[in-house]
Parts: sequence; C-alpha cells; structure tokens
Amino acid sequence: MFLFDRDKFTEIMHALGKNKLRTFFTAFGVFWGIFMLVIMLGSGKGLHNGVSQGMGDMATNALFVWTQPTTISYKGFPKGRRYNFNNDDTQALRDNIPELEYIAPRLQAGGGTENNVVRNERTASYRIQGDTPDMNKIDPVNILAGRFINEKDITDRRKVIVIGIRVKEEMFDKDEDPIGDYLRIRGVYFKVVGVYSSKKNDQQAERENQQIYMPFTTLQRTYNYGDIVGWYSMTSYKDVPASEALAKVKDLLRERHSISPMDDRAVGSFNVENEFKKMVTLFTGINGLIWIVGIGTLLAGVIGVSNIMLIVVKERTKEIGVQRALGATPLAIQTQIVLESVFLTSIA
Repeated sequence: MFLFDRDKFTEIMHALGKNKLRTFFTAFGVFWGIFMLVIMLGSGKGLHNGVSQGMGDMATNALFVWTQPTTISYKGFPKGRRYNFNNDDTQALRDNIPELEYIAPRLQAGGGTENNVVRNERTASYRIQGDTPDMNKIDPVNILAGRFINEKDITDRRKVIVIGIRVKEEMFDKDEDPIGDYLRIRGVYFKVVGVYSSKKNDQQAERENQQIYMPFTTLQRTYNYGDIVGWYSMTSYKDVPASEALAKVKDLLRERHSISPMDDRAVGSFNVENEFKKMVTLFTGINGLIWIVGIGTLLAGVIGVSNIMLIVVKERTKEIGVQRALGATPLAIQTQIVLESVFLTSIA
C-alpha cells in the first residue's frame, strides 16, 4: 500500500517540479527511444505487408517456365530456333518428375488494342487466359460469385468463362447478375460461370481483374492452337526445394525438344521460392537493424534516467541524512528515489 502513499507522490511531484527542464529532457529521452522503436518496427512491418500483399496468396514454391530462342546449335538445328511446348510435354512432366505437386499448362489470347469481347452494344479488349483448375491452387483468386474452372470443363472443352470484377463492371449493369449470361469472345459465345477478384494489390490487381479465364482445352480447340502450350505454372511439394524440381523440368524439356544441355537460355524460368527467400533475408536484416537502432536509442534514454538518479542522490545528500536521523530506513529512501524514476519513465 505504501506505493500509493499520498505524501510520497506529493514529494515526487515537488522534486520533479523543482527541476522542470531537467525533468522534461529526461522524460523526452525515454519517450524518443520508445517512439523511434515503435515507428521503425511499424515501418518495417508495413513494408513487409506491402510486398507480401503484392504476391497475394501465390504459392511460395511456384515455378514458371516458358520457351525462348535457342542460343546453341545442337543436333543439326541452328541457334536462334524457336519452338513450342505441347500437350505431350505436359504428360511427360507428370510422368517423369514426381517432385511436382501441381502442373498448370497455360495459353493466352487477346489483351491488345483490338476489342475482342462483345456484349450487346458494349465492346472491350481483355486478356483471355486458358487455364486448368490447378492454376487456382498455384496463384489463387477470390471467387466472388459462381465458381472457377473445374476438371469437367477441361475434359468436355466447355465454352465457359470466369470473368474479373472489372470485366463485370464494364460489360454488365450494376444490378445485373452475370452468372449464366453470355459474352462473345472473338466471335464465339461463352457462358459466364464465375466472377473473381485478384488477391494482389496495385497494378498487378488491376491487370488480373481485367482478365477472363476459360478452360485451357477450350481455348486450344476454339481458336486453333492445336496442342500448343504457351507456358507452365507449377509447384513442387513442400519438402522438395523448388530449384531442384526446376532443374529437372528444364533438363526434361531440353531433351524433348532437342536443345543442347548447355543452353541455359532456351528454357526461360522464374522461381518464386528464390525471390521469397531473398525477401525473407532482406526483411530479417531490416528487422535486425531496426531492433539495434531502436534499442540503442531506448538505452540512451535509460542511461539518462540513471544519471538523473545519481544527480538526485548527490543533490539531496543532506535531505537523506535528515531523513535517516529521523528514523527513515534505507529501503524507504531507496524506494523514494526509485519511485521518482519509475514515475517519470512511465509518463514518458
């Protein structure tokens, strides 16, 4: 109960009030240390969240592979040769690389300046993505209404589409339900079975929200792509390094398309796991620096309080002597000095 002794706190306020400037700068030192630590931690966390949201919920072990011109002559083929992935490559990847959990062949149509989507009097240009259900496990989107592409769509080559929220806003009235309605894409009618929004932010989200997904096999057949695959999105199993799976994928694709094993440029790739590790390392370093600077600043304030305690004791030597002569115990005097410091630090 002595901690709440009214006389003690009256004495504390009197002692602090006698040296207003000293009290202010001591409290400010502690306040500034805590303030800087909070600001820097908040800034670091905000930067981390911003980068993370930019990736959305994309799998951190995702791989992307595409074709590029060869750079080395091989088996009679000249360098600079162009080639395409195909459906047989997809099956070969599934059969020969058990490290891969999901394999999503992809195709793209449209997205230029030409208006390729029509509904009544409205026309617009959107990027058309030919995808499989696995794509929504690799780089998922928010399904706002209806559903995403399913396996039945792929098998039956159904003429169905899943549209982005911006497509819905531009091609349909606000009170219209697009599910079950039709859009004409490059002269062919497709039924809308779902509406989605991107999980990313900024320009990435804007681009994704203006896309239209249709079954991969439907896009191949409807627009005469044959068995061509534009590129692959894949993920490795959680216990398998993505770089290990990627090396096997590239070796297999080079072998199937008669590309030199030494030609590292003929199969383009992007490994999300590598980028994610770089990001983790970067933010670990940033957080470490923040804590070092923040704690250092805070310690400066603590040292300031300690020095003030020393000064207070020296200034009040006679007062302490009188208190001892009147019967005050050492603990009571120590408590008084510590209470002043705790009170000042708490306010700061």
